Amino acid sequence: MRDIVTIPFSEGDSLIIACDNSGAIGMKEQDHVHISYDTVAYYAFRVSVMECIAAGGEPVSVLLHNFCGNEPWDQLVSGIEKGLSELKFSDVRITGSTESNFQLLQSAIGLMVLGKKSSAKITDLAFTKHLKIAVIGLPLVGNEVIELNDQVAPLAIFHEVSLIKGAMLWPVGSKGILYELNQMFPNEMITQERVVTTVDIIKSAGPSTCFIVCFQPDQEEIIRKITGELLYTIEIRK
Repeated sequence: MRDIVTIPFSEGDSLIIACDNSGAIGMKEQDHVHISYDTVAYYAFRVSVMECIAAGGEPVSVLLHNFCGNEPWDQLVSGIEKGLSELKFSDVRITGSTESNFQLLQSAIGLMVLGKKSSAKITDLAFTKHLKIAVIGLPLVGNEVIELNDQVAPLAIFHEVSLIKGAMLWPVGSKGILYELNQMFPNEMITQERVVTTVDIIKSAGPSTCFIVCFQPDQEEIIRKITGELLYTIEIRK
């Protein structure tokens, strides 16, 4: 099951709602990870927009819930705009609200991406022995996201892969690759022993620093061309 809500609103279209949050990450003294607020918002947006796109949604709006205070608002919006720019989305509106009555001791934000999906668009595949599976990028968390940024799957690459007809994309979250594989194929009962790959399949991927892509054998060449050295193959044994 994907981490989104799908609400049909017409005969041919549905509303896709994806969200993420961030706590104790920012520029307050008691934050556990100290990074700029534009970076905080960028990665929260990244998670939400990847979930939306992977579910077949075309983003139309971003909603920001800011508990960091009034001052960081512009920086937070700047981080969202950076993500939109990487995706080349110029007509996505940003709105939101700030908690200004009380000051929290730690930074916190919530972020939602709303998207529109055509009901005709198919985003899931059945598991077969011929299906190719790969993870793009590495699972990273905390300061690793900044220090090993060249191993984070870029939004632009994620979007380009999402345009390949028939490919199935699945962002990896804090529960790791193995958990997501079982969400993708719940009837397979995939165990750690069945998975052959060079990537840590248990480790948290933080703000979706990597994603899983499933595709047909004849699509492998184009996917390797797009993803380059960020592609790591996954084999699921019987």
